[in-house]
Amino acid sequence: MAEFSHVNERGEASMVDVSDKDATVREARAEGYVRMEPDTLQAIIDGNHHKGDVFGVARIAGIQAAKQTSLLIPLCHPLMLSKVAVDFDIDQSGSRIRVHALCKLTGQTGVEMEALTAVSVATLTLFDMCKAVDPGMVIEGIRVLEKKGGKTGHWEA
Repeated sequence: MAEFSHVNERGEASMVDVSDKDATVREARAEGYVRMEPDTLQAIIDGNHHKGDVFGVARIAGIQAAKQTSLLIPLCHPLMLSKVAVDFDIDQSGSRIRVHALCKLTGQTGVEMEALTAVSVATLTLFDMCKAVDPGMVIEGIRVLEKKGGKTGHWEA
């Protein structure tokens, strides 16, 4: 079993030293869902939501969040991301929106946390923009789908 990397030999929280790692292209994809009432989903699809471009605001929020991950997660390294994409898929039969993010860079550590943060904040933004009309929305299923690069190579859910 792999050991926890953010704990030192005394059991204390510690930032991982990546200075000896090779810089490689690294990429991560994550997803999450916001389940809502069918009328709420339809209003978003039709562009009739009273707060305007729900997807545009959530996309920008997710991108900004990915860039700020090291300020939010204490032991994350600040990263120079080369690509952040946040997109949405409509699942009308499930009355939900799938949020997915891609983060990429050339560096010494992975970007899974950035992809997860992008998805988390984008789903929270969707919730925030729609909560007045649908306070029962559910955010669910946030997870890493894939990571590429680094010593461990390619991993896929």
